[in-house]
Amino acid sequence: MRYAAIDIGSNAVRLLISDISKSGGDYSFNKDTLVRVPLRLGDDAFLDHEISDKKAGLLIKTMSAFRNLMDAYEVKDYMACATSAMREADNGPDLVKRIKEIGVDLQIIDGKEEAKIIYSNQLVSKLDSKKTYLYIDVGGGSTELSILDKGKVKASQSFNIGTIRILDNQDKEETWIEMKKWVREQTKEFKNVIGVGSGGNINKLFSLSNEKPDSLLSFDKLKALSDYLNSYSLKERITVLGLKPDRADVIIPACLIFISVMKWGKLKKIAVPRIGLVDGVIQTLIDKNLKS
Repeated sequence: MRYAAIDIGSNAVRLLISDISKSGGDYSFNKDTLVRVPLRLGDDAFLDHEISDKKAGLLIKTMSAFRNLMDAYEVKDYMACATSAMREADNGPDLVKRIKEIGVDLQIIDGKEEAKIIYSNQLVSKLDSKKTYLYIDVGGGSTELSILDKGKVKASQSFNIGTIRILDNQDKEETWIEMKKWVREQTKEFKNVIGVGSGGNINKLFSLSNEKPDSLLSFDKLKALSDYLNSYSLKERITVLGLKPDRADVIIPACLIFISVMKWGKLKKIAVPRIGLVDGVIQTLIDKNLKS
């Protein structure tokens, strides 16, 4: 049995097809196919508050291809979500209707729902229930933050600060101040808070760190990586370091966001479990269809 998840983000659009299996009374999933298309809808949404005709056309073609792939893989159920860019685009609802016409039911979710999906039961199960975590999901248009203490979500908030938004100079100082205040307020009662990072940029940073799988990335190591990447130009990050063009630019503002949040919360280390929105969607489908 297969489930699929579609994530229409500000930087890229993703399709994850996963095989669902059962062991004892528990269900799990293995990633079968992951397709990523760097459409960068945020460039339109954050600057013009509308998805251009060109990118709307590319999005429709991508969704049609995803629909065909899901049919070819005989996917039993799927869920398609759009986040920050589509939230801010005035023509977002119209695009939802056009996408439905080609057989994909799409929902535009708010920041809190996005965070809820990402820190699904699968994420929580990977964490030590005796410890306190600050979950940090950095996207192209927004950053979702959640405090998890003793296995439960204590607080959650979405902020309009993201990598594409920063590159387009559409991040606002008052939003940074608001996020700083939230992090300090939510972490002040806890000691030794551990970060949990998600998103393609922190995954890439962890890979560049050469840390062993399942180990924690220290604040100092992350800061050193940031300084190292900043010492290269955009072109050099592509040609010398081998980063993909659509990763080479956004990874710099991603470093800024992660380092800032960790500094404000006095986090010394961050875990990178390689779980994102599409993984949370698959878990949500499992919970909906297979768990009583």
